[in-house]
Amino acid sequence: MGVSVARIRVLVVDDHRIFAESLAAALAAEPDVDVSAAGSGPAALRCMERAVTEGRRYDVMLVDADLGVLPSNGTRHVPAPRGVPGAESEAPVDGISLVAGVRSGQPHIRTVVLAERDDPRRAAAALQAGASGWVAKDCSLQRLLAVIRGVLRDETHLPPALLTGVLRELTAARKHRTESEELVESLTPREREVLRCMVAGLGRKAVAERLFLSPHTVRTHMQNVLGKLGVHSTLAAVALARRAGVGPAPLAGDVVERGGQLA
Repeated sequence: MGVSVARIRVLVVDDHRIFAESLAAALAAEPDVDVSAAGSGPAALRCMERAVTEGRRYDVMLVDADLGVLPSNGTRHVPAPRGVPGAESEAPVDGISLVAGVRSGQPHIRTVVLAERDDPRRAAAALQAGASGWVAKDCSLQRLLAVIRGVLRDETHLPPALLTGVLRELTAARKHRTESEELVESLTPREREVLRCMVAGLGRKAVAERLFLSPHTVRTHMQNVLGKLGVHSTLAAVALARRAGVGPAPLAGDVVERGGQLA
């Protein structure tokens, strides 16, 4: 009788189709790794939800640090999830928000952020959101496999060159957190719901549909949130909310899972 090998179920989340498919294929060649791919944050969340209902939960999520972010030349396209009512009204979910959402909803999943460049501030934000690792996209397959197996042993993986900068960012973040928490506590329960939707990247129309409110009412709540937090933009409100430990409202999206292929 052969010895059964424990399988590691990995979900690759990246809106660069060629990269996602190439990485999924490379990982799938390992005898103990099963791989699926999703092309957006909402797609990844739906994929994980379906996996739970089918009793085959994922162990590790590899997520693009720049998921859903347009570069300066504006050529990157992030398609809306297909086949999901109202999905077109939802803004794409960025990588760090996805990490926070998964950490909140499925804490057993270990997340590793794949980055094109070293960035101590974003790496620190990823760790605060619940990531277990930050690795370069161009690292070797063996290095990535070592990180995947390491995070399943509750290890945290960072490039050595980032350690000092990340520690500095985490120390500074702790100093700002108390003040941010006090500001968030000043919000009403409904305003906190709206803030969580803002952290998830939802626009006014999507928030209205999710909370069963009129767009005008949502606009009023958003204005109240900005005023109470003492900021002038949604981006600043989201940054403050993250410092205060406010996670995103859970999202649902499309599924892309066919033998590691990205649809």
